[in-house]
Amino acid sequence: MEYNTQRQQLSIPEYGRNLEKIVEIAINTEDKDKRTQIAHLIVDIMAQLHTEARDSTEMRHKLWDHLHIISEFKLDVDCPFPIPDKEALAKSPNTLSYPKRNMRYSYYGKNVENIVKIAMELEDGEEKNATIMAIANHLKKTYLTWNRDSVDDKLIKRHLKDLSNGDFDLGEEDQLISTFELLGKPKKKVKSKRHNGGRKKN
Repeated sequence: MEYNTQRQQLSIPEYGRNLEKIVEIAINTEDKDKRTQIAHLIVDIMAQLHTEARDSTEMRHKLWDHLHIISEFKLDVDCPFPIPDKEALAKSPNTLSYPKRNMRYSYYGKNVENIVKIAMELEDGEEKNATIMAIANHLKKTYLTWNRDSVDDKLIKRHLKDLSNGDFDLGEEDQLISTFELLGKPKKKVKSKRHNGGRKKN
């Protein structure tokens, strides 16, 4: 019995080993017109895996590129599209440089820090106060995604104060939305005990 681990590695696994065998047949076909005909049939077979866009020019171009890759660029046919550059495909992509940002509370995200900065520039008034409370409640909701049990409002207010460099200092009178409301959980109802006046039922 022959195991897949003992076979040659597939160039593009999604198309399967049988299709690679058909590609090998096309490569070994002497007549160029016949090779081209087989190549078109192979592309039609490959297109069945991409039914949502198999007739688009972009997808057809992609499938022909895949065919050349599977054939290791040995397939000499009249291709309707330019043959991809083998060296360009083998070249490793450039490493993306991600910006390094020092965040005080990474679980809130960088966007929250940006929103806090914008809020700090607002003029004092009802709009600014409402914005500060909205940010505080958002911090609490975000924090609860990491700790689903509970969170002390004093902790959230302290975090908001740190993020705003001390500008947003909420007091005890500033009530945040309850944990139950933020998580969409109904409040637990206290069951009342019935008393029968101490009389025994007959």
